[in-house]
Amino acid sequence: MPITTTRMTEQELIDACLARDRLAQRELYNRYKNAMYTLAYRVMNDTELAQDVLQEGFVKVFRNLHKFRKQSTLGAWIKTIVIRTALSKIKRMPRFEEIQEHQYGSYVDWGDHIHVDYLEKAIQSLPEGYRMVFVLIEVEGYSHKEVADLLGISVGTSKSQLFYAKKKLRQLINRVS
Repeated sequence: MPITTTRMTEQELIDACLARDRLAQRELYNRYKNAMYTLAYRVMNDTELAQDVLQEGFVKVFRNLHKFRKQSTLGAWIKTIVIRTALSKIKRMPRFEEIQEHQYGSYVDWGDHIHVDYLEKAIQSLPEGYRMVFVLIEVEGYSHKEVADLLGISVGTSKSQLFYAKKKLRQLINRVS
């Protein structure tokens, strides 16, 4: 009985994709698309840009799959490609900050618990540098050294950005608690 793509091991899936098996390529995409979209959205803070990053990222994955050296899991390798694709897209974007009016006193009382959606919105409201460092370190588990290398900043800047990101998040959370 032939192995279906959903039951393939990671190596079998890679080999089938390298052989240009369209079903295997679809399976690889389906296995990783949700996690990679979430990552792209957290970095980009925009659904359309996250979709663009996801699409560009998977094009790069399929073009470069022959270069995958199994020094990490396939998912970790794809994650690195998606992050680098997002960072490249950010570097090409114009740097205009949108000015928003603050409506003080319009905060929702969450009581003793912070709702997950509120926390996600608070993270997304962080300035770009704070948000990227926070997501990469606290959500994705990268080290300060890895983040510094990815973003082209110093380890000290990474630590500083994380410190201020956490401080800003505490301020936002304290407003609703």
